[in-house]
Amino acid sequence: MNTAFALSTVPAAHDLSVLLARALRLDEAGAVRLIADGGVLAAYVAVLTPKGLLDRGPTVLGLRTLALSPTAEGERTFDVVVPMRSLQARVDAALASTPDDAPIGTAVTVGFPAAVSTIVWAGITPPRGGWQRMAPIGPSTFAAAARAGIEEVAAAIPEGTGEQIVHRVRSEVWGRPLPEADHLPAGAAFALESLGFLGDDFVQQFATGTWVRLSTQRGHVLVKQNAWSLSS
Repeated sequence: MNTAFALSTVPAAHDLSVLLARALRLDEAGAVRLIADGGVLAAYVAVLTPKGLLDRGPTVLGLRTLALSPTAEGERTFDVVVPMRSLQARVDAALASTPDDAPIGTAVTVGFPAAVSTIVWAGITPPRGGWQRMAPIGPSTFAAAARAGIEEVAAAIPEGTGEQIVHRVRSEVWGRPLPEADHLPAGAAFALESLGFLGDDFVQQFATGTWVRLSTQRGHVLVKQNAWSLSS
């Protein structure tokens, strides 16, 4: 495996840096899964994941897809999990070394940090095909649910609260069904809002099996909830 990959444009590198910065606010020690195939880089970050076998909470992942350079040096097919903070530092360093007057289409080469192998959620791969389109949902539904949940979590968790209690409160709040879309957990709204994926456009839904994908012009949120499936 090579030591680097090359994004196709400067804006693509900026987009990856922004995604990592937003995800780091949710988990300062978090990891990102990078999958490259067919000239596209898929960057997955975890927003909510179950803790242990008895935790029935949903898995909620954020996803940005970015074009890889077809001409620049770098690995073009890989599946690796790396620390978000280390990757962001490398992306930002690559951007800093790119001349200010460089064309937008200039490739940005990013070095790989050391991989990690202990991230449980990274072993869950959302399906690549078989998605069925569902009715879109207005962005205000998700924005309102995210604001309400954030306020509730903040009020319920005083400073100095233990990690187990924090996780229990967050699981309770973000695991509740959305009032206007009860097949989705409120954590889906939290992911769309916190990763900056909400805008003025409707959120398009797709489903396959136990997975739902929520897509906007800015990115995707993938939800796996054991209690619901397209066939139920």
